[in-house]
Amino acid sequence: MNMECFILGTGGMMPLPGRSLTSVLLRREGELLLFDCGEGTQVSLRRLNLRWKKISTIFISHTHADHVTGIPGILMLSSQVDREEPMIIIGPPRIKEFVEESRRILDMYINYEIEVREIRGENLLYEGAGYQVRSLPLAHSKPCVAFTVEEDPRPGVFSPERAAALRVPRGPLWSRLQSGIEVVLDSGNVVKPEQVMGPRRKGRKFSFVTDTGYVAEAAEFVKGSDLLICEGMFADDLAADAQEKKHLTARQAARIACEGQVKRMGLIHYSPRYTDRELKVLLHQARELFPDTFLTRDLQTIQLPYED
Repeated sequence: MNMECFILGTGGMMPLPGRSLTSVLLRREGELLLFDCGEGTQVSLRRLNLRWKKISTIFISHTHADHVTGIPGILMLSSQVDREEPMIIIGPPRIKEFVEESRRILDMYINYEIEVREIRGENLLYEGAGYQVRSLPLAHSKPCVAFTVEEDPRPGVFSPERAAALRVPRGPLWSRLQSGIEVVLDSGNVVKPEQVMGPRRKGRKFSFVTDTGYVAEAAEFVKGSDLLICEGMFADDLAADAQEKKHLTARQAARIACEGQVKRMGLIHYSPRYTDRELKVLLHQARELFPDTFLTRDLQTIQLPYED
């Protein structure tokens, strides 16, 4: 089952040529989950030839303009593709007001259902087919949350040798056992799936953290992520500015990744003060703590393979 992360925008505060505002898309077996929706998100979707019709849910970290101004365009665009499924939007307080007022003021033509859910402290936000999305409150100038997408554990590896030793004939009965269903043999013996399957295997985990001061709980929240996309807005020399404005330095992001024992971290939400060439400073400072750090780039695609 494929899982891919598409970086639609990496900028914070304002869009720049070649650097759209922060937005990340996760594709899992054809379903699209959108995290934040800055200005120009639909342009990046088009450039990556992604089918926005398949976006099932939009998750918004907070209601600052650089994270929500792309929503009206996505909603209007979705009326042009014969959408049948509802669009679910999940975010902190006032996201519902933003969506409703945008629809009213812009007099949007919407021919499908829009369901807006506001986060009121709950951890489990959404359950899809084989995965869950959870949130963690962050420390920003507005209510803001981080998100994780975590898959259910997978079945263990089927052992043909064990099945043969138990005299289970090859064919449909093997398939039933692999699906977790016990079978009854012609002899009357019952064979249970755990007799022929190895231990359950970990599903994949994706985390998205942006616009926050350092929060100690974030490391536990993202723990074990296959991919962490995390704000690294400032370099060390602007740590005081980061603290005042409630943003992360690249080094603080690396601390979260290190303590959370994630596999890889991609920095995002760069301050517009840094040119693309200057972003290597952020990368260098993060890698001093967490070597498996990379800089995300607009229109980048990142694969999330199973660990086994």
